[in-house]
Amino acid sequence: MTDVLRRGRAALAFSFFAQGVAFALLVTRIPAIQDRYGVSDALLPAFLAAVPVLAGVGSVCTEQLVKKIPASQVLRCSQPVVLLALLGVGAGEHMVELGISLAAFGLAVGALDASMNMLGVSLQRSYGRSIMLGFHAVYSLGGISGASLAWVGAHWDLPLLVSYLPVVLVLLPAALVGSRWYVDGGRPGDEAAGDTGTAGGRVAFSLLLPLCLVMCFAYIGDSTVSNWSAKYLQDVLGSSDEMATVPYNVYMVTTLLGRSIGDFGVRRFGAAAVVRAGAVIAAAGFAVVAGAPGAWVGMLGFTLLGLGLCVLVPQTFAAAGRLFPGASDAAVARLNIFNYVGFLIGSPLVGALGDAWSYRGAMLVPMALVLVTLVYARSFEAEPDRYGGGHERPRTADVGRGSNGL
Repeated sequence: MTDVLRRGRAALAFSFFAQGVAFALLVTRIPAIQDRYGVSDALLPAFLAAVPVLAGVGSVCTEQLVKKIPASQVLRCSQPVVLLALLGVGAGEHMVELGISLAAFGLAVGALDASMNMLGVSLQRSYGRSIMLGFHAVYSLGGISGASLAWVGAHWDLPLLVSYLPVVLVLLPAALVGSRWYVDGGRPGDEAAGDTGTAGGRVAFSLLLPLCLVMCFAYIGDSTVSNWSAKYLQDVLGSSDEMATVPYNVYMVTTLLGRSIGDFGVRRFGAAAVVRAGAVIAAAGFAVVAGAPGAWVGMLGFTLLGLGLCVLVPQTFAAAGRLFPGASDAAVARLNIFNYVGFLIGSPLVGALGDAWSYRGAMLVPMALVLVTLVYARSFEAEPDRYGGGHERPRTADVGRGSNGL
């Protein structure tokens, strides 16, 4: 059983990595995509908004699919679609081809995100200790790798297809091979029983709502950094063009570092304590950014943001799994929708406030929203299955069945 768990964990980690690479390659080459297809500035927001909207639809569909088939099968099918859709974006020539490729990408990403986190939650339950932050650390590493590959493509002025094709040729077969070792937490339909947070196999939304709000607020903060850090540093803090590109890279690196050590913090201090610390650090980061007298202090603020925000999303998924042990797949799928809600709200909210008020003042809004997490921190306290020093209880790993029949 131990070998099954280890193989399942490694295979799922690679899936997180591949998803990070693919998503970064898409979003960091948006200007090149816009030029290739002649998408106007007025039409571009509609294309960009369609991806998270369809991803939300994909997450909803996944909740229904996993009632009949294992989450591992959904992941095995959706990951190749994401990679092939990315290739379609690079290979197309007409607007309709771009629309079809982005639609496929969005739907598949929703299914992929939901099923990956379902498997991560079930593996964490089997391990009996916190491992979710490690999966999301690998995702961050994939994002850094994808952004670096995108920089190479832009620097050498490579066509999108030339940039995307080698990546897909490497990741696609590796993901298919690795999918043999995915581990499901149980058979479809087994989750309906034995959960105090469900009624008839249904997730009580009133109990899930605090986690949904935390997820949404975390992604509002994340999208603020990804969409506005460069503009803020250049237009508000007066940095050079070159320095304006640095904050997001710093944010991604600190996100990777924070997630790499985060599981140890959860095991030692408990999930609620780590989430509280993350919220306070993230809020401090926004405060530093809002009050920064210059670019270097602003960089310090974005560094704090990476260290603080990085723990919130993985621990929110993990908390949903602990809160609804008999219906964790449904809880994760519904929670995942608020990932995209936050992404859709964050960038327009900061932009509108920046134009109407000031961009310094706009940074205080995601700061306040992140601080609301402190109100809901009790939702991260696991009873009785709390992870952390002095709280971890012995348990027998129940891995269900591997997707390869083990």
